[in-house]
Amino acid sequence: MKPSAQTAIPCLMMRGGTSKGPFFNEADLPADIPLRDKVLLAALGSPDKRQIDGLGGAHPLTSKVGIVRKSSVPGVALDFLFAQLQPDKETVDTTPNCGNMLAAVVPFAIETGMVDVQGDQSTFRVLTLNTDMQCDITVDTRGGMVQYEGTARIDGSPGTSAPVTINFLDTAGSVCSGLLPTGRVKDTLTVSGAGFEPFTIDVTCIDNGMPLVMFKANDVGRTGYESVADMNADTELKTKIEALRLQVSLLMGLGDVSQKNYPKMTLIAPPQKGGALSTRSFIPHVCHDAIGVLAAVTVGTACVLEGSVCDGIAVMPTGAAKNVSVEHPTGEFSVALQTEPAPHLPGGQNVTQAALLRTARLLMRGEAMVPRSLWSGHSA
Repeated sequence: MKPSAQTAIPCLMMRGGTSKGPFFNEADLPADIPLRDKVLLAALGSPDKRQIDGLGGAHPLTSKVGIVRKSSVPGVALDFLFAQLQPDKETVDTTPNCGNMLAAVVPFAIETGMVDVQGDQSTFRVLTLNTDMQCDITVDTRGGMVQYEGTARIDGSPGTSAPVTINFLDTAGSVCSGLLPTGRVKDTLTVSGAGFEPFTIDVTCIDNGMPLVMFKANDVGRTGYESVADMNADTELKTKIEALRLQVSLLMGLGDVSQKNYPKMTLIAPPQKGGALSTRSFIPHVCHDAIGVLAAVTVGTACVLEGSVCDGIAVMPTGAAKNVSVEHPTGEFSVALQTEPAPHLPGGQNVTQAALLRTARLLMRGEAMVPRSLWSGHSA
């Protein structure tokens, strides 16, 4: 290979669920975190709304990075660090999880020789470093390699693929202090700000893998069935939602989140297509075309809690094992929850297990190029 005036960093471009981005072996990136972040910004082409000078896709869902290493934690095979970048901002946020990108961790590790296949199905325990959360991820490895073709379908990603099963082991309080960070299933707030009249609204603040603020769409004068384009063009609504987000985050113990990507803001409405309920999620300033993996887990959890804003809206199955179908703008996302009565807890239920189905695909194998003046790479 010819020498280059730029620094080449090995990476795989992966689709994980309904997101995509470059995945790196941690050892191939700078150990110094501020320098690493500058390298990631350069690799994706941020800040620039088109990300024309990098690998980013000009959207938050395609401005993501996965960083993987072999784990030193007993019983854990891989450590995963998720980084959320923004097209037009110079930020690298490693605070929240991303359940979609999580689906590509094991395929990446197998493709790069970090772990070996175990048979027709390979299951590895992964620790998400962002929130110290563990999960077991199972992929199809028939023939001694990761299989990407299959019949599994997820809304928000075209076609069908081989299934990736993620069983979350402990998601409550991933970023916040607990499942219900305010200590209540429902809070009532009066929100004021520039450009709108003060309004009072009921919210459920919850974190079962992703911090969410959930509220009824009709409480902000919307149906909850608007298109993504209409939601993103609704300046008045977005102004109200951001004012609510900044205010309620203080109650959640998250402090000033003006420069953070969480909590996500989720409008809910009665289901339209046979699911549990309909959602429109802001992440946090752009309406999601679908819904994030861990956001879906958190929404499903709110649906089983008595007295939450979902109570009386969500259509739920009976029994301890519940398959909760969360409707979103491009389809639905099903979450399998195992619950048990917990009269001593707010909401009266304890979610003991959350599992879901995703897909992933290797899109490209190569090197990300960054200016040598920024980083000259590891010395030989």
